[in-house]
Amino acid sequence: MATPASFGRSRAMMRVELRAVTKAFGRQCLFDDVNFGAVAGEVVAVCGKSGSGKSTLLRTINRIESVDAGDIRIDGESVLHGSIDLANLRSRVGMVLQSAPLFSHLSAVENIAMPLRRVRGLSRREAVERAEDALDEVGLAQRAVALPHTLSGGERQRVAVARSMALEPSVLLLDEPTSALDWHLRDEVGALIRSVADKGVTVFMVTHDCDFADRVADRVAVLSRAALHEVSRCDCSGAALLRRVRDLICCDAPRPAALAPRVSL
Repeated sequence: MATPASFGRSRAMMRVELRAVTKAFGRQCLFDDVNFGAVAGEVVAVCGKSGSGKSTLLRTINRIESVDAGDIRIDGESVLHGSIDLANLRSRVGMVLQSAPLFSHLSAVENIAMPLRRVRGLSRREAVERAEDALDEVGLAQRAVALPHTLSGGERQRVAVARSMALEPSVLLLDEPTSALDWHLRDEVGALIRSVADKGVTVFMVTHDCDFADRVADRVAVLSRAALHEVSRCDCSGAALLRRVRDLICCDAPRPAALAPRVSL
C-alpha cells in the first residue's frame, strides 16, 4: 500500500523535514503539499519517471531550487530563511550530481582537498591529509594521484561522495547515483551509501533503479502526479514492493495545473 508520504515520527527526531512543500514551473505543478521527514542515519530513495520532478525536489533541500510554498528544515532550522548562510548550508548538506563531475585537471586527492581549503579554510597540508583519509574510507587510497579520466565510473562516483563527506555533512543528496553504472559498480556504490548512513548521515537519493532503491534504502517513496507516496515495507516487500513502486511510476494520470501560491509555514 502506498500512502502520501508523511513524517510518521516525532518532529523532534527529524534531521530533514519537508512541510507542505509546493513547486511549479509555469502551469506545470511538479509537487504539491509534500510533507516528509527523515532521521539521522536513514537512507531514503525517491523514485519516479523522467520529468516527474524528483531531482528538483532533491535540489530544494539545499536551496539550489526555490519553492513556491511550504518550508524545509535541517535540524530544525529553516533553509528558506533569507538570512541563512548558503555556503554553510551547502557544506552541511552535501550533494553528488548525476554525472559525478570532477575537475579534470586535478587528481582525486586534489579534487577533495580544494573545497576543504576554500570552504573550511584548512591549510594545504591539513586539507590533503583529510582528503587522503576520505579516499581511504571509500577504498581508493591507492588512486589518490589518479586523474579523473583514468578512473572508472564507480571510482569517480566514490571520489565525488568522498569529496562531500570530507566536509562532514549531516545530510547527503544523491542524484541518480547508479546512472550508467554496470551491476558490479552499482553494488560498490550501494555499499558506500550504506557505510555513509552508518556514520549517522541522512541520505536522500533519487533514482530510476527501483531494485537498487529496494536493496539500499530504508524507505522508498514515489513522486507521482505531484504527490510523494511512501511505499510501506510493513504492507509489502521484495517483489511486491517493486511492483507497487513501478505501478505508481507508470501511472499516466496528468499532473494538476499549478495552484495558487500559499503562505509558507
